[in-house]
Amino acid sequence: MENGEIPENANEHCPGPQSESAGKSDACQGCPNQEVCATAPKGPDPDLVAIAERMATVKHKILVLSGKGGVGKSTFSAQLSFALAAKDFQVGLLDIDICGPSIPKMLGLEGQDIHQSNLGWSPVYVESNLGVMSIGFMLPNPDEAVIWRGPRKNGLIKQFLKDVYWGELDFLVVDAPPGTSDEHISIVQFLQATGIDGAIIVTTPQQVSLIDVRKEVSFCKKVGVPVLGVVENMSGLCQPLKDFRFLRMTENGEHTDLTEKVIEYMKEKAPEMLDLIAASEIFDSSGGGAAKMCTEMGVPFLGKVPLDPQLCKAAEEGKSCFSEQKCRISAPALKSIVEKLMAKYWCKEMSVEQ
Repeated sequence: MENGEIPENANEHCPGPQSESAGKSDACQGCPNQEVCATAPKGPDPDLVAIAERMATVKHKILVLSGKGGVGKSTFSAQLSFALAAKDFQVGLLDIDICGPSIPKMLGLEGQDIHQSNLGWSPVYVESNLGVMSIGFMLPNPDEAVIWRGPRKNGLIKQFLKDVYWGELDFLVVDAPPGTSDEHISIVQFLQATGIDGAIIVTTPQQVSLIDVRKEVSFCKKVGVPVLGVVENMSGLCQPLKDFRFLRMTENGEHTDLTEKVIEYMKEKAPEMLDLIAASEIFDSSGGGAAKMCTEMGVPFLGKVPLDPQLCKAAEEGKSCFSEQKCRISAPALKSIVEKLMAKYWCKEMSVEQ
């Protein structure tokens, strides 16, 4: 247990050897280290000093959180990083979703390795001003399951923060796993002394997601992390009408594809329809969605991002949705959210850029 490290054989939710409750809390019952922790001298964790030194060159730290999985949090983290880098900021993207690291895929970095120098671990770079760090770069097999208890996860997060050499960064975007568990407590605890700008929370419109987002907002308030705003992702399916498939269904579930005939008919009879965007509600938002929840909980609502197949494709290909003008529906929505964040929280950087 050198330097206050949590031992790998510790119980889940271990408070840490340096905690005042070490060896005394309910989580310590039955732990093989309980007696040692209870009698060991307490003091500040020296690793926090190393983390503070590393983070001294990072101007802004942003957590991207979600109450539940599958809401597009990592997609948003990746596209936010692309957007900030496109503004010529120096950006780092840290993936602390230890068991489900999807960031390497979403930035087109699968198969890349981490390199080490005398300065520490080097991030993997997408562009010269966009670096990425993830456990996904450390797995010998991409299909390898990460079956770790809380203490080992916390140890890797600490190592990412104190050993990765980011250099001078304008923004560090931290993509966290869903929920409010060990990883979230650790990242807040480790970064608290260096200052966290706040958290962006991603949700979908339906109540089953918003119930969990309320818990995420409550978590942020309890640990003292400002909520920069909430993004309602997958806010209805929006797609050019000409990109849809048109099917005739039978009662037994079989279908006939009529897409070619329908498109030809529209070209002949109503060509103006080919430029229309078709929209459909995927999730039930009759309860008011994220906007109403934000009003009730007193946190900012940043905007809606529709479910755009082109954005999904960009994430699969590891590309920015802002390039090539393909994401005609989602890119403007995401750009509006980024501009709102810049104007509200980082206007000084905007004036420098201008």
